[in-house]
Amino acid sequence: MRSDVFEADGARLYHEVRGSGPALLMISGAGGDAGYYSGVAEELADAFTVITYDRRGNSRSTGRSTAPMDLAQQAADARGLIESVAGGRALVFGNSGGAIIGLTMAALHPRVLTGLVAHEPPAVNVLPDGDPDRGFFGDMAALYAEGGAPAAGRRFAETTRGEGTYRWPDDLWKRFLGNQDHLFGTEWPGFAGFRPDTAALRAAPFPIVLGAGAADRGAYYARPSVEIARRIGVPWVEFPGIHMEFLRDPALFAAALRALATQMLSREGPVVHQPE
Repeated sequence: MRSDVFEADGARLYHEVRGSGPALLMISGAGGDAGYYSGVAEELADAFTVITYDRRGNSRSTGRSTAPMDLAQQAADARGLIESVAGGRALVFGNSGGAIIGLTMAALHPRVLTGLVAHEPPAVNVLPDGDPDRGFFGDMAALYAEGGAPAAGRRFAETTRGEGTYRWPDDLWKRFLGNQDHLFGTEWPGFAGFRPDTAALRAAPFPIVLGAGAADRGAYYARPSVEIARRIGVPWVEFPGIHMEFLRDPALFAAALRALATQMLSREGPVVHQPE
């Protein structure tokens, strides 16, 4: 593993690079930490150049601000990493908020992507009017305003299936706790307001795949993936496990991602496992 810092528009982005082969950039969601993907990156390093990073304002990166997070800036950060570290093009994987950033990036900077895997983007605005899950971000924001990061963090964990059934690495957990106020106070509005650019995503010149975990059927952060796939006319796949299966069982998750990424890059045959 090689670590370095990338200078990006007022921030220094800590990133890690493993392996060799086609470039695979992995974007984290809440907490924005490269450490979520350390195990998966090690598993995939025999076939891909895997790039992970701490998003702007999180963990070992700088650029924290009191201004609400701008998804376009997050997408520009990811584009800059690809241009600087990956030779200008990469397959992108994003989980949760990282999937939202990946979808934003695909719409704004299509020339740097060879493909996109958007895993469980919590894009609740695509759900039907009146759906109770559309209030998730507003409910969490109110809880943060009333009880601060500890209260919001506890409730957030309770809404995420599988959390509490396995142990996070100690260093990752410590960094995440230091990112909670940034998450709920600064990044939350950006994720809450996201609406996919359907026209741009339909026109993307590379494969896009939406997906969700088998254990997350019906969850507020899984259901939007099916709707976005339907709207832009792309495949949907089911991954093993929970929202953060890549942290609970890196080998299992990496095996699924390896097969999908290889198929997407080769473009040999259709991606299977459409939603029922």
